[in-house]
Amino acid sequence: MSRNAIVFGATSGIGRALTKILVNDGYSVIITGRRKDRLESLKEEFPESIYVRQHDITHLDDTDRFFHEISAVFDRVDLIIHNSGIGENNFDLEWDKDHPTLETNVLGAAKVYQLSYNYFKNQGKGHLVSITSIASLVGNRYVPAYHASKAFQSNYMESLWMKARKTKKANITVTNILPGYVDTDIITGPTFWMAPLDKASKQIYSAIKRKKRKAYITRRWRLVALMMKFVPPHILIKFF
Repeated sequence: MSRNAIVFGATSGIGRALTKILVNDGYSVIITGRRKDRLESLKEEFPESIYVRQHDITHLDDTDRFFHEISAVFDRVDLIIHNSGIGENNFDLEWDKDHPTLETNVLGAAKVYQLSYNYFKNQGKGHLVSITSIASLVGNRYVPAYHASKAFQSNYMESLWMKARKTKKANITVTNILPGYVDTDIITGPTFWMAPLDKASKQIYSAIKRKKRKAYITRRWRLVALMMKFVPPHILIKFF
């Protein structure tokens, strides 16, 4: 039996790489994103397995429409991956810089999470995955909205995992992926422990297949997460 997936944010980076992995593993995939030309170029690589739906995650009414349209393509969905996200430096706390980040990473993400969970609940089963970030574990004086929005996403996914454990009429799996620095367009400055996109994507898919509740990508970032629990704030501020 074929498997079906949806990837929100497949125009570049992790979302695009995961789409290729999914197709090569036998999935049919609906891909979404703002840049239709990039979605179409990905479809050209896998014309029989990919369906394109241009979508801006900040347009909440269109997210509703999208979920109503799924049945025209798939009779069921096994996996939904949320990968849409933005963020930029905001040294002077300018609202015009924070607002798009919050619209995309908070409101847009929450809408997808809710609709995905309810879709799977009505279907009786399914697997929801969100690509959040190691940034969710700590604040940052340079990119406060991005780090705060990723903390929101991470906590929302943890809440849905708890909810799924108590949802007796449906078998819903919830996976929170927390990447560190991955070589994608969103990384604009010098970093450490930069992971190649191919390596990170393979580790992410491995965590998805194992239905992990939470996975740090690459695995060495688990050490950073552990360290952050014990390092005093006056030390962390030197790095963030």
